[in-house]
Amino acid sequence: MSSSSAADKVRASHILIKHQGSRRKASWKDPEGQVISNTTRDAAVSQLEALREDIVSGKAKFGDVASRYSDCSSAKRGGDLGSFGQGQMQKPFEDATYSLKVGEISEIVDTDSGVHIIMRTG
Repeated sequence: MSSSSAADKVRASHILIKHQGSRRKASWKDPEGQVISNTTRDAAVSQLEALREDIVSGKAKFGDVASRYSDCSSAKRGGDLGSFGQGQMQKPFEDATYSLKVGEISEIVDTDSGVHIIMRTG
């Protein structure tokens, strides 16, 4: 039996903005990765901070922003990644998610994939 139980799992949605430092440049919005290759991390962070501000202030819903702007294929589900346990995501992403309360939105989180904001949903 694995030691991880359903109680150890979290559920989260995220918005990913890729940039020139991202491990994989292509995304569903930018299949050739041309925009992403020209996006600096600073530009990606600025965009993400503006989107986060809209969500936190109530001007926009997390899922709507994710489906429009996220470079992750989870955009089709409003950013929903489903449930995951420890060891399934990149460490900075996992650490950030586990430190959030349900309904909370993270600050900017850097991974090899790009920059994210994460909302813990379960």
